[in-house]
Amino acid sequence: MATLILTRHGQSLWNAANRFTGWVDVPLSERGRAEATIASTKLRDYQVSVCFTSMLIRAIETTVIILTECDEICGGRIPIMKHQEDDKDWHGWDKYDGNPDGELPIYTSSFLDERYYGDLQGKNKAEIAEKYGAEQVQIWRRSYSEAPPGGESLENTRERVLPFFTSRIMTHVTQGDNVLVSAHGNSLRAIMMHLDQLSPEEVVKLELGTAVPIVYEIDGQGIVQSKEVLSA
Repeated sequence: MATLILTRHGQSLWNAANRFTGWVDVPLSERGRAEATIASTKLRDYQVSVCFTSMLIRAIETTVIILTECDEICGGRIPIMKHQEDDKDWHGWDKYDGNPDGELPIYTSSFLDERYYGDLQGKNKAEIAEKYGAEQVQIWRRSYSEAPPGGESLENTRERVLPFFTSRIMTHVTQGDNVLVSAHGNSLRAIMMHLDQLSPEEVVKLELGTAVPIVYEIDGQGIVQSKEVLSA
């Protein structure tokens, strides 16, 4: 049995401003950092072996806060960001002759990034609802297959996220590693659709609070044995 912990990032500055964020790289708000700290205290009884986040700073910040506010989660290991060697901008300066057993690796991947909101990115949600109608905006936000103008649908997001999740993340889980994934509302919906065997109609109704850990216990065959939402 292994533990898989999923958490949406804490509140970002654009969440607080009611703006569509998508792939815009906006940091956490003060409240978001506090939410991540609270998530860390909720997870103090868990030890993780490896972490995955999106490439966006709000998910990375959330991961780092969770891992560093309560030392028990790391089990005495030091969190280390693991840059991708196939990234053309990666310079390789982070190589060192150290002790890998003392590290807790954090892998970043664009496959875990939030759904791309296209032309809506940066726009105020209330103003967009006034312009296009609340019903149309709700379809763009919560429909499974309909994408906002120039953006991704949840179905598109699932097609991007799921291969990475099954090949990279679940490989660790099925070999017994406890894994923390810090990502976004829609990339996590894609993962939970798979884990919880949700239909398209069910997944669009799934609401994820900011920095609320969801803990799965999964066996060596990748079958979910239990699930717990660590809400307040």
